[in-house]
Amino acid sequence: MGKLLIVGTVAFDAIETPFGKTDKILGGAATYIGLAASQFEVESAIVSVVGDDFQKEYLDLLESKNIDISSLEVVKGGKTFFWKGKYHNDLNSRDTLTTELNTLANFNPLVPDNFKNADVVMLGNLHPGVQMSVINQMDKRPKLIILDTMNFWMDNTLEQLINVIKHIDVLTINDEEARQLTNEYSLVKAAEAIQKMGPKYVVIKKGEHGALLFNEDNVFFAPALPLEEVFDPTGAGDTFAGGFAGYLAATENTSFSNLKNAVIHGSNLASFCVERFGTKRMKDLERDDVNKRLHQFKALTQFDIELQ
Repeated sequence: MGKLLIVGTVAFDAIETPFGKTDKILGGAATYIGLAASQFEVESAIVSVVGDDFQKEYLDLLESKNIDISSLEVVKGGKTFFWKGKYHNDLNSRDTLTTELNTLANFNPLVPDNFKNADVVMLGNLHPGVQMSVINQMDKRPKLIILDTMNFWMDNTLEQLINVIKHIDVLTINDEEARQLTNEYSLVKAAEAIQKMGPKYVVIKKGEHGALLFNEDNVFFAPALPLEEVFDPTGAGDTFAGGFAGYLAATENTSFSNLKNAVIHGSNLASFCVERFGTKRMKDLERDDVNKRLHQFKALTQFDIELQ
């Protein structure tokens, strides 16, 4: 059983989509990553920070998924990171209405001693300085360091971000962000440029249009499963990352062929996340449902062709 260290936000979200709206509910990158990774046989830990307004039921939920929360700092008198957003009709674009950093503003991550030898490190979307601090705390080089980021850090902390990217193995990023980071419109050229920055692998997420995996001259594409109902895309990218990282930690295999499997597992879990608001679907997800949908993915992507 491999070890997975997860670093990212544990938060409250308030979400509005064409299908409804929520009050403050459980969210945050590390939350989605942890819930997705819990579908695999892994030892995982979350490094994050919340205020004492964070409900015990949410802490209990994470522990019930066998996630070590000893390094989830609870700041007395502090408030938990809060994000409020509204999605447009196509669900591909959204407006951020409120962002309150609260305890996250002074977050100093402390990696638990028993996870300083983690096999896989999943660095969720955070300030590059925080991400680098985690890498520097590891006792040994993990088999795989995966990093997620966004255009906000490219706009405001580009130099620090590029420095962190030099130290990682996999960058997960969406198509818009890949183009911004590299000034290349072609995603193939963008992936080549990112690999020259340091990562061996690049995963470019394209939302409802699937995900691309690049490694040197190798390219793999995984479609997104066509769904009857999509309620809320919040956390889908983080759920993908959690499935991707969790599968790799569980299998302890970082070859390109196994990363292809990880992309499928990540895409599969993300397809569940969007079916309900927030983390609701991921909290109750059963392994039988996951396996059934994996068979749907297989049917969607496999075919025989006669070559002349």
